Amino acid sequence: MMFAVKGTFVDTPLIGAYRTRVGYAVVDSGVCLGVFSTLPIEYSNIDIKDYGNSLIIPGMSDLHLHAPQYSYCGTAMDVQLLEWLEKYTYPEEGRYSDIEYAKKGYANFVKDLKNTTTTRAVIFATIHNDATLELMKQLDEAGFVAYVGKLNMNRNAPDYYCEKSVEQGMKDTRAWIEKCNFKNVKPIITPRFTPSVTDDYMCELGKLARETGLGMQSHLNENRDEIKWVKALCPDSKHYSDTYDRYGLFGGECPTVMAHCIYCTKEEDELIKKNGVYIAHCPTSNENVLAGIAPAGYYLRNGYHIGLGSDVAGGHTLSLLDVMATSVQVSKLRSLYVDNSIRPLSMAEAFYMATVGGGSFFGKVGLFEKGYEFDAVVIDDANPDNPMEFAIEERIERLAYLGCGNIIHKFIKGA
Repeated sequence: MMFAVKGTFVDTPLIGAYRTRVGYAVVDSGVCLGVFSTLPIEYSNIDIKDYGNSLIIPGMSDLHLHAPQYSYCGTAMDVQLLEWLEKYTYPEEGRYSDIEYAKKGYANFVKDLKNTTTTRAVIFATIHNDATLELMKQLDEAGFVAYVGKLNMNRNAPDYYCEKSVEQGMKDTRAWIEKCNFKNVKPIITPRFTPSVTDDYMCELGKLARETGLGMQSHLNENRDEIKWVKALCPDSKHYSDTYDRYGLFGGECPTVMAHCIYCTKEEDELIKKNGVYIAHCPTSNENVLAGIAPAGYYLRNGYHIGLGSDVAGGHTLSLLDVMATSVQVSKLRSLYVDNSIRPLSMAEAFYMATVGGGSFFGKVGLFEKGYEFDAVVIDDANPDNPMEFAIEERIERLAYLGCGNIIHKFIKGA
């Protein structure tokens, strides 16, 4: 239950600043007891896992992705969000009513997720109970820590992929929650987005959140046409955020992740911060489906909870290292062409979002500190053919831009 890991540890306890320590991380029952330059005498008899000059970084937390969409990841990038859902997403997600199809699709997803730096994730499934439980089972068996949501959606979708009534949807959702008896994978309430969920259904989901203490995930202000649609569907709401908040599904007592947040009003920003809502910044998806560029730098530097999301399959990759690089790139474009009062993100800030920013949704996760759960990824980035020597920050940068490293071990809660 107790062991030490030896190597070069890199994390970001402060936003935008790497901390590098060479030494030993002592782990007991999945929790870090500290990082020491020399192994303390009281730990001299424990097992040591020596990784030499490899980088050891915190495991990364993906705050937003759609597991059933992974089958068409890397394709279907020719239209904007709302048409994209109708043309590609709903037909593919509808196929998960077939449990054998779901088993195969999710096995492929979990297999590839294991080969990334991701250790924790907040995931959308489909409306199907059995398929969602299958995804949770596979993630749990693979050792991931995750929140997974059975979708709730009862309007503006094809008949084959739309719950028939609020009553049946709630009955199915409760039945699914009762069967979520997994070690590290937990349920999360998941209304797809306001255009898919009627007010009376959202109200019932809010009651369920208060009854169970479960969190909630959804989408917010991703696309201009989507925002206009929400206003037409919910004319009495003050803004898009209010369509969730009025039912108790927007932070506070209900831990909440909202994906995108590209076009939030000042009033919405204030509500997000007040309620402690987590923002999942999804730059690869936002560029692929022509949504826009979120003001991630503003949120990060002004006390908001913000992490990164791959948003597969709007996003084209499960790799949060790739998402880090894209977040830096699009922030430069936003600063140059949209709002030069927000300086571009640095790679260290992107690293912070991928580790501490998203990890904090799960508790003490994302740092190599005493009392933090030990999620770590060991990466061999040595290149003996390159005559240059790189500083730590350059090694991280090369990982993000070039993917030039091999994952040689991944710890999740010390295992």
